[in-house]
Amino acid sequence: MADVLERWGLRGVINASGTMTVLGASRMLPEVAAEMAAISGHFVRIADLQKLAEAEIVATTGAEAGFVTCSSAAALTLCVAAAITGPDLAAIEALPDRGGREGRVAVQMGQMIDYGATVAQGIALAGASVVPLGSAARCEIYHLQAALDAGLAAVVHVVSHHTVREGELPLDLVTEACAAHGVPVIVDMASEYDMTGPVALGAAAAIWSGHKFLSGPTSGIVAGRRDFVRAVALQNRGIGRGMKIGKEGILGAAAALAAWRRRDHAAAKAREEAIVAGWLQALDGLPGVALSLCPDWTGNPITRLELRITPEAAGLFAWELAERLMAGDPAVALRDDLAEHQRLYLDPCNLTADEAGTVARAIRATLATARDKGDGCRQSWSDVKRARGILPGGPA
Repeated sequence: MADVLERWGLRGVINASGTMTVLGASRMLPEVAAEMAAISGHFVRIADLQKLAEAEIVATTGAEAGFVTCSSAAALTLCVAAAITGPDLAAIEALPDRGGREGRVAVQMGQMIDYGATVAQGIALAGASVVPLGSAARCEIYHLQAALDAGLAAVVHVVSHHTVREGELPLDLVTEACAAHGVPVIVDMASEYDMTGPVALGAAAAIWSGHKFLSGPTSGIVAGRRDFVRAVALQNRGIGRGMKIGKEGILGAAAALAAWRRRDHAAAKAREEAIVAGWLQALDGLPGVALSLCPDWTGNPITRLELRITPEAAGLFAWELAERLMAGDPAVALRDDLAEHQRLYLDPCNLTADEAGTVARAIRATLATARDKGDGCRQSWSDVKRARGILPGGPA
């Protein structure tokens, strides 16, 4: 690994942030990489590879059918497109012009998140119009019922640590209400362990990322009803052409799914818990840093370490600590979704024991340096937000 980074002049990152796309998401399993390398020198019918991948998707999820595309974001757009066109090839070729077909797609307001791009844009790319349900922290069944009565092409349900979970309408109620109206439910759960729940509840399609917890290549995995998944696959005759995936990615996704079924999940959890326990010991007693265990927001079997920062005692705001660690040598990435609330998280899922030790030492050293120099607590959260709105080369 060090050789490839040096050869190409790249700066590596120790990833204590989790399965974040901006960092490469996850470490690919060696057996998955081997299968991708092996197929790269051969020609094969892509349809045959998709059929092979479908068998792995069905075996893993219990769905009737499956399909692989280039990413979970692409999968969302293609599933929405399928809800609009069905298997009609003329309609598929016409998108994003719906030609009078129903194109309203509902999403709970608290689930209209940004995962690097917005869910709303991912839906709109298929030519659909987004119908927000409820408010940010409250969605009731009557909000959904009113949208269904007015006409919908689909409902998108997002499972993510980014969503607002207070007042959320549960998936079982969503699928129940939609089934009564014959409206398909598309479940986006790119970074979730549950590979069977949405299909069992009656979702027309469920979407996972191949390169997050599955430890495969960048890919989107769609599982669901046979008729709906066929309509998703047919989108490659239209807008899906720009979202297609190559032979290496399809076989890599299939291999990752097979490996997931073989994985010793209990052993993986024990390894991660040992890393977190080591952090608790190594970071205990840091001035201005309160430690606590934080189970995963969406129920994945992961426990992270939460660092609650008291800036006056720590010498840095939480966002300053995260930024300085990322600028350090080695670069260390923490999960900083809630940095504005002075909370940071250490995620063990992508780390070796040695890397975990480096993370703890880097945190201690960065905070000690800031206290010695007294150069922290100077960049306000407004400064951070202002800087994010300035494009490179734009006005200062």
